Amino acid sequence: MYKVLPKQTASMYTRDGVRLDADIYRPDAAENFPVLLMRQPYGRAIASTVVYAHPIWYAAHGYIVVIQDVRGRGTSAGEFKLFAHEIADGEDSIYWAAHLPGSNGKVGMYGFSYQGMTQLYAAAAKPSALKTICPAMIGYDLYTDWAYEGGAFCLHTNLAWAIQLATETARLRNDQLAYQALLTAARNLPVNSPEILQQLAPESFYHEWAAHPQPDTYWEELSPKNHLQAVDLPMFHIGGWFDTYLRGTLNLYKNIAAQSIKAQHLLVGPWAHLPWGRRIGEVDFGKKAASPVDRMQIRWFDQFLKDIDTGLLQESFICLFEMGSNIWRTFPSLSTANQKSYFLSTTGLASIREDSGILSNASLLKSGNPPTRLAPQNSAPSTQDVLVHDPWRPAPSLGGHAGLPAGVFERSHIDCRSDVLTYTTQPLTEDLHLLGDVVVEIDCSADQPSYDLSAVLSQVQPDGKVYNLTQGYIHCPQNTVVPIKIQLQTTCVRIPKDNALRLSLSAACFPAYAMNSGNGAVMNSDDLRNAQVITLTVNCGGDRNSQILLPII
Repeated sequence: MYKVLPKQTASMYTRDGVRLDADIYRPDAAENFPVLLMRQPYGRAIASTVVYAHPIWYAAHGYIVVIQDVRGRGTSAGEFKLFAHEIADGEDSIYWAAHLPGSNGKVGMYGFSYQGMTQLYAAAAKPSALKTICPAMIGYDLYTDWAYEGGAFCLHTNLAWAIQLATETARLRNDQLAYQALLTAARNLPVNSPEILQQLAPESFYHEWAAHPQPDTYWEELSPKNHLQAVDLPMFHIGGWFDTYLRGTLNLYKNIAAQSIKAQHLLVGPWAHLPWGRRIGEVDFGKKAASPVDRMQIRWFDQFLKDIDTGLLQESFICLFEMGSNIWRTFPSLSTANQKSYFLSTTGLASIREDSGILSNASLLKSGNPPTRLAPQNSAPSTQDVLVHDPWRPAPSLGGHAGLPAGVFERSHIDCRSDVLTYTTQPLTEDLHLLGDVVVEIDCSADQPSYDLSAVLSQVQPDGKVYNLTQGYIHCPQNTVVPIKIQLQTTCVRIPKDNALRLSLSAACFPAYAMNSGNGAVMNSDDLRNAQVITLTVNCGGDRNSQILLPII
């Protein structure tokens, strides 16, 4: 370990003459060191210490650490425009960092969220000094991995982030009135009337994102996906089971691993976007869930920036935290799971609803054999379930990857609502291990031109408490083909014997996702005023079945 010199502040100029400011942390030694660069929009003093060790810690391990304010943020000059300048500015910053006094000319990058995105954009320019990156919790395709999920606008996270950035912009402009109004909105998000952004931040990216509800050329030009085809760098990919951008982390890993000859490693913990710790929501995943990322990144950078044989290249490429077991497990690939199909209600997974008195015998769950439906005496079995969505009181979001706060929460009070359909197995007779993508296929119809579907897979404990495991959401415009496939968040979990599985369906998950008015997304007060009651019929028997596909290992 090295002693670290006092922090220095330095500036560089981009190719178009914009000044970018950075803090530099150096080891106190007369040697040349590799450079670790983080580029971020929240004020460089923060340095992402909400999830990473302070830059002093990294510098003490023998690295020059540079934390830079991107254009138009912190004290850097220029105008901030979301992701617009990060390719060119990233390339210029890497060249500058590689030529700092004491640098050995090799640069690596780290950071999560926006700081992960700046790595991808910089890598797209293929600067020769950039040797490796560690992107965490990113959007590979900004439409499908960040702004929208299943065609539905990710309202809560997008609005919260837009107001955060707009508040900082107002502070930098010394606009006290706008700052106070936006700060108040940030503490009580105006999910039903986000017009405050139009009034106080008309330049916000939020308006462009909301105006492009389809994956058009706007998203193609903005997304890192379309700039990384020829990039081949060693990458350490980091994600969380309850991170709203896990789709991006996994899609980037899969695509780069398929085309790259360089090392691609993946780590996914039981974390939300932040923090990365043992407790997420209401569940404590134990001491092993504490983040190992800092020490793993030092080992990664030692391998690829200092040419030290750390043994990384002889280890499994994929390390995943298995929730329930609360241990880290390694895998050779993400395709180790076998998906098996279980029909809802009359032919498979679970009961039609506990409160109806109709229960399925799910003792043969793991074998995949369809259990027999047991109906109460003197009742005729039904092949349809009906739920009614009332826009005045939509089914609420709670935790998961799309809610704020994210994570695992007890949700039995939501499942007992009349606008939520639940399908629950009998207690499992042995432990059940899931790894991979959970997919729900729903054969349904609605009385309005458009509707949404939310699916939540939960664990039901012997004491009756219900905790969410993974969820998914889809926006169904007019003429949507059935059955509808809902992709749930990828997961890795052990459900112990004597617990049960539950699938919960609803026509809203608000405010995690923008509510459906019956004719499209509710994005403002007028849309809400015109929202219609939606009656949705789910077919779960006879010739038309709905089903869930579970990735069992």
